[in-house]
Amino acid sequence: MKNSEIQGLTTEEVVARINEEKANLTKLKFAHTVSAIENPLRITKVRKDVARLNTELTKRKAEAKASATPESASE
Repeated sequence: MKNSEIQGLTTEEVVARINEEKANLTKLKFAHTVSAIENPLRITKVRKDVARLNTELTKRKAEAKASATPESASE
């Protein structure tokens, strides 16, 4: 998943994708532990996708917090 695709998602969709990807990562890790999966690099890719999604979510929360707090007026 590319950053441009992630930025096009709504915040609710980002949270949903994080949950989906984490579940997928858990399944991949378990499958790889039981027997070697065909492409073990998929685990790395999914882990990086989760990190990208979390980064975007954190960025959005910081922007929302910054816009919600009133700016200090210098007097």
